[in-house]
Amino acid sequence: MKRFMRAAALTVAAGLIAVGSANAETRVTYKSAKSTSSYYQMAVQIAEAMKAGSSGGIIVTVEESQGSVQNVMESKVRGGDYVFTTPPVLVRLAQGGKAMFKDKGDPKFNEIRALFPIPSLTMHFVVRADSGVSDFAGLEGKKILIGKGSFGAKEGAKYLGLFGLEGKVDLADVELSNAVPALTNGQIDGFVTAGSFPAPNVIEAAASTGVNVLSLSDDQIAKTKRTKLVIPAGTYAGQDAPITTTSLPVVAYTTTAMDDDTAYALTKTYWEQKASMGEGAAWWNGVNDGLMENITGKIHPGAIRYYKEAGVALTDAQM
Repeated sequence: MKRFMRAAALTVAAGLIAVGSANAETRVTYKSAKSTSSYYQMAVQIAEAMKAGSSGGIIVTVEESQGSVQNVMESKVRGGDYVFTTPPVLVRLAQGGKAMFKDKGDPKFNEIRALFPIPSLTMHFVVRADSGVSDFAGLEGKKILIGKGSFGAKEGAKYLGLFGLEGKVDLADVELSNAVPALTNGQIDGFVTAGSFPAPNVIEAAASTGVNVLSLSDDQIAKTKRTKLVIPAGTYAGQDAPITTTSLPVVAYTTTAMDDDTAYALTKTYWEQKASMGEGAAWWNGVNDGLMENITGKIHPGAIRYYKEAGVALTDAQM
């Protein structure tokens, strides 16, 4: 009987330990992008990094999304375990009930809080090295692929108009996925793409064909009303100088429904694992605390606790 009672007690104790371990586990949902996009790949990498960096204490479930607008819209109905990615400008528009959020405003949007920046969407204007093109004026008369429907395609068309090139560039009717083969076989002189740098298709083009990635002047950047970004020299094969271009910042957000300890743990683990993520995917190496200035809204109090500990300067507007 004593042996039975002792065994039963041990079983109960083991059960309590298991329950305690389960309760200590933090589970969050990370709403990202389409499963075919680089941002979905980043989400998977973040999920793996969170698990590794917390020794299994943080479990992230990645959800596919149809886009950043959907991510923001869902923030008003999701709980404290919800993390999502979007450009800061969409948060501002949602909170102001403007543009795509017109007549869709909700007080819940004011509860959105930032956690940390992730790689920005970076514009690349890529031309063959032997094309003789060294600036945007040189694109006149050239055959350029900008793609269809994507952010990069829309930005590319906008920039051509802003820089006086509308109707002066031969736009190739080729899918962006075929840009590198088309460049290699001479079908096109260049292509426009937007993605985290270093962009895989630019890496491939630089290695196989040899390319120049055009820089924008400060005046041109001002016309685009986008954020300036400098791609360091040596990022791509044959690139001996920095490339000045534009970007659309992207940030991981949650809401005030998330508790401070969870927000702190997510933010701390992200930054501590960033170098490790960069070893497996170079786009993480373009993220540093300098991107914090791109967060134009408020940061979650739990994340603020980490940034204060790490000595990262924050603005009054972010607090």
